[in-house]
Amino acid sequence: MAEVTFDIVKQIGVLSTSPKGWSKELNLVSWNGRPPRYDLREWDAEHQKMAKGITLSDEEAKLLRDFLVSEIPR
Repeated sequence: MAEVTFDIVKQIGVLSTSPKGWSKELNLVSWNGRPPRYDLREWDAEHQKMAKGITLSDEEAKLLRDFLVSEIPR
């Protein structure tokens, strides 16, 4: 299996933190040298280990934002 490389280009925000110290975060991440994408997943405190997550293009992130704005009342 090929090694996966990543670079957290920008830390946008932490949604929650578990008692074990893992944080569910929204970041801009470059995976395997590709252009950065929005990335939502859990990370350990050192950002060396991660859980499965999802990545979103700019357009997908905009659509998700629109869905959430229309679905969740203020």
